[in-house]
Amino acid sequence: MKKEDLLALGMTEEQAQKVMDAYTESLKGFIPKTRFDEVNETKKDLEQQIKDRDNQLTELNKKVKGNEELEKTIKDLQDANTNTKTEYEGKIKELTINTAIQAKLTDTKYPDLLATKFDKSKLVVGADGAVSGIDEQLITIKETYKDLFTPVVTGKDPFNKDKTPLGGKNPWSKEHFNLTEQGKLLRENPTLAAQYKASV
Repeated sequence: MKKEDLLALGMTEEQAQKVMDAYTESLKGFIPKTRFDEVNETKKDLEQQIKDRDNQLTELNKKVKGNEELEKTIKDLQDANTNTKTEYEGKIKELTINTAIQAKLTDTKYPDLLATKFDKSKLVVGADGAVSGIDEQLITIKETYKDLFTPVVTGKDPFNKDKTPLGGKNPWSKEHFNLTEQGKLLRENPTLAAQYKASV
């Protein structure tokens, strides 16, 4: 989604910008699709390589029955293959955990530094690839190193003298001058009334 698409739908520049800001905020914490695809393809390639090796060794084992030296060689290769698979699974787990941690550190200037503060031995990767235990540690890290995180800023939009406050009709302006509306605003919302007066 692009800002131009929203403008083409008839939104004002300000509305389109607010939608884009909200959209950008909602995407924080997500892993980019290119990164996900890269990790996924690497995983598939390695799994296929291990599967191919296992099949080759099984076939070779059938052909050399009775030859002790070849059987020993095959056994050694199968052991090496098992070790490779274990190493591969460890690397995939490490990569999955690192990617999940980086996705949680989008609101800091020093994600690499803070990533070292997680105790990876307590993080568990589920069958679906989700990492559990990460949010609990993140809460503690945010409390301990709060100065390294970008604070969440909330509140109302700042007053803009060039625009009518809150997008309404200003009963103090020449175009929309209305004494009844002025009196109503002064009673119900004196702050907004003051903003309207100041913008004229």
